[in-house]
Amino acid sequence: MTATETLLFTTYDPPADSPVGPLTLVASDAGLRAILWSNDVDGSRERERVAWDGAVEGSNPILETAVEQLDGYFAGTLRDFDLPLDPRGTDFQVSVWKALANVPYGETTTYGKQSAELGNPKAIRAVASANGRNPLSIILPCHRIIGADGSLTGFAAGLEAKAWLLDHESKHAHGTTHYRAESLPGI
Repeated sequence: MTATETLLFTTYDPPADSPVGPLTLVASDAGLRAILWSNDVDGSRERERVAWDGAVEGSNPILETAVEQLDGYFAGTLRDFDLPLDPRGTDFQVSVWKALANVPYGETTTYGKQSAELGNPKAIRAVASANGRNPLSIILPCHRIIGADGSLTGFAAGLEAKAWLLDHESKHAHGTTHYRAESLPGI
């Protein structure tokens, strides 16, 4: 955080019918910096990764817009987020995160396809690693990236939440669901 930068955070509570617990939204003056899952908030690595040390609880127009748009997303009425973003990462990570915005609502792609679209089809592991460090999940939808065999792979909030997000989008985009959490091994 720079001397002139103000970081604020607020807690967002998704609908009770989702496995998505409270989310902590962090914003700078420039844009939304992070959406942290409950398992992210207490981890010092996560605090450092998204550079939110020094953030104070409060609100600003960016956080208010993020809450309104998340409400729309969870209601099934919003498919595309439109708010300024301010993620912190390497140039490569930011390029991977920006590419996530190109994966359409209600659809999925693979790490291999994502790396090919970024111009380096052999960078599958690097792309997967960058996706795993995405500080703006849901808005930059890393949950839409699946394994080459169609299986659900890692997600910061767990596979149950990933399956729920994919089913939620599929239901509102196509009227069907594909990734029922109860069909996933170990969930």
